[in-house]
Amino acid sequence: MTEKFSHLDDQGRARMVDVGGKPPMRRTAIATGEFVAAKQTLDRLLGADDAEPLPKGEALAVARIAGISAAKKTGELIPLCHPLPLDHAQIDFERTADDRLRVTATASITAKTGIEMEALTAVSVACLTLYDMTKAVDKNLRIEGIHLVEKRKEPVG
Repeated sequence: MTEKFSHLDDQGRARMVDVGGKPPMRRTAIATGEFVAAKQTLDRLLGADDAEPLPKGEALAVARIAGISAAKKTGELIPLCHPLPLDHAQIDFERTADDRLRVTATASITAKTGIEMEALTAVSVACLTLYDMTKAVDKNLRIEGIHLVEKRKEPVG
């Protein structure tokens, strides 16, 4: 069975999907990724008591704001995404190993189309921001495993 791509018209040309006939739904998406760095880098990033501060300052706060801002701008960054007025965007950090920080983005909206691209964009930009904020102290940084963890929708009202 061959499925049609929703972003292609009958002639195979790129198009924005018409969601005008769809009912609004409460939609939530969660995406995650891993920021991988040396233990000492994550100690500095997370403000361990005996760790020297990072040269660029409070990286987690900057990455959190960058991720939220990116979620709000997804429609400008991804050409065929609908610009969406988010109800909520959140970035969370959790150290999962000496050298790993899980970055999780949650986005929600009441709309006619999904929110997963916003969550994926948010986690990507938050990870890239952490990379930028720590690259001066660690030359072996990696970003791994960015993926959609969950998406759900429920009727409004």
